[in-house]
Amino acid sequence: MTDLLLATNNPGKLIELRSLLAEHAPWIRVLDPEMLGIQLEVAEDGNSYAENAARKALAHYQVSRLPVLADDSGLEVEALNGAPGLHSARYDPAPNATSATRRARLIAALQPYPRPWRAVFHCTLAIADRQGKLHFVEGRCPGEIIPEERGSGGFGYDPIFLLPDLGMTMAELTLSQKNRRSHRALAVMAAVPLLKEL
Repeated sequence: MTDLLLATNNPGKLIELRSLLAEHAPWIRVLDPEMLGIQLEVAEDGNSYAENAARKALAHYQVSRLPVLADDSGLEVEALNGAPGLHSARYDPAPNATSATRRARLIAALQPYPRPWRAVFHCTLAIADRQGKLHFVEGRCPGEIIPEERGSGGFGYDPIFLLPDLGMTMAELTLSQKNRRSHRALAVMAAVPLLKEL
């Protein structure tokens, strides 16, 4: 087994990444920061998904000296010129902001625009190998934003992100279904050849 540290404390991301890696890279033993007693807060103020993912991967590599996988993701809405994008996790600036308030803020911002509100979920993974060298892969999942929340699965913007061909939001998919369609799933599948080299 090859150890791989996931550079996140986000419970939703950990569930998805563990499930994806178990399916697509079963030779990997997945570790998370809590398991190793690592407590890092890495500023996500870069100018690109790759820059943010790289910062997280390198910070965790430097304290663990293990191969690391870091994710930076965002929701890009066509009508809003790609916003919230890099700022998706911080779209609501209120100190007590939640995923629900961010979704509400996004729907309010879209009210002046005609539907469909086309959008893309984007994921960039940065993988730090045993020497700390970085490798990058991406995944993109197109869909549209809907004005009402549907489903209880997933996290973040999943309840308002519709996959038109399925007629379901990301939050209505099972984890198995999501692991075939999501931006994070597509990025992990693209990363498998790199992970094999570890």
